[in-house]
Amino acid sequence: MAKFRILNWLLALAAFVPALPAVTPTAKKSVAKTATKAAPKTAAKKQASAPKAAVPVRRHVDPTEGDVTEGEDFTVRQAAVEALGNREGTIVVTEADSGRILTVVNQKLAFKSGFQPCSTVKIPVALAALSESLVDRDTQIRLTPRGYLKMAMTQAIATSNNDYFARLGEKLGFERVSRYARMYGLGEKAAMDLPEEQPGILPAEKPKEGVGMMTSFGSGISLTPLEFASLLGAVANGGTLYYLQYPKTQQEAEAMIPRVKRQLDIENQISSVRPGMMGAVEYGTAKRAGFDPNEPIYGKTGTCTDPATWKHLGWFGSFSQMGDHKLVVVVLLTGSKTFSGPVASGVAGEVYKSLGVQNSFALALD
Repeated sequence: MAKFRILNWLLALAAFVPALPAVTPTAKKSVAKTATKAAPKTAAKKQASAPKAAVPVRRHVDPTEGDVTEGEDFTVRQAAVEALGNREGTIVVTEADSGRILTVVNQKLAFKSGFQPCSTVKIPVALAALSESLVDRDTQIRLTPRGYLKMAMTQAIATSNNDYFARLGEKLGFERVSRYARMYGLGEKAAMDLPEEQPGILPAEKPKEGVGMMTSFGSGISLTPLEFASLLGAVANGGTLYYLQYPKTQQEAEAMIPRVKRQLDIENQISSVRPGMMGAVEYGTAKRAGFDPNEPIYGKTGTCTDPATWKHLGWFGSFSQMGDHKLVVVVLLTGSKTFSGPVASGVAGEVYKSLGVQNSFALALD
């Protein structure tokens, strides 16, 4: 009896379970094929629905947008615009013997409060150390604690040696570095009657990185292209720091009278700095500018990342004798990791090359 009861219970239970369709061997193959085909489609759908990684789009840069150019030298401006191309950056070109601004490409950037000067700070540091008689052009500075490696100023400027200039900074100390920097025009407006210009910044106290970093990389300092152009003009002309003047019309340009800000006592020091600046172009960090012994370019590069903006910077400040005129060209490139002082020197080299050094620029101004 117990067996029949169990059998009846199973039959009753089966009545509530839906019958499963019989699956033939052919059907099994069909199901297998369907599953195999469906898998890639499903995966494709999942892949399509997954969010794609954002691809950075490099926007086209027009560095001339918003520039006011009525009082500029159009020959010089064309050379500078073509050399800069669509790079994010600025070019400032001035006359060393008058302080006239011949062109500013990307005025929005050039008139800002500046960026870390990187290794371009080594020019004012060299002048300060020479003025204090801490070194002369031939003084060998120990670059290692045991003194196995030594270097003099010309090679240190040409190759932009950080250890050399850190040692000079330690010898000078923060107070003297700051005093000479202000004397050379850093931390103040370089131009006369240019409301758009913002001054650079000099630190009120020693940077936490130390004076050595301040004098080798420019830590704590904000330098503007106009300030650097003004100082280089003084190095080019023998020590006269002119107010930069930016004519608004061609009539103003013709009637412009040079205005002296102050006379720098650096005439004797310039002869010790220039060989290193020429060496930078001949065999050092600025070789891309293009060396010509008959028409030498004197310059200094700078490469670093600005801590205030985290932009990668490429600086090059330079001057060259062009006929009867001394021309100052400052290039600042910002943003791209490919930018550097050597790259900026190449941009400046294109400006000089385009102007023909002795020809078109001299003819344009005479």
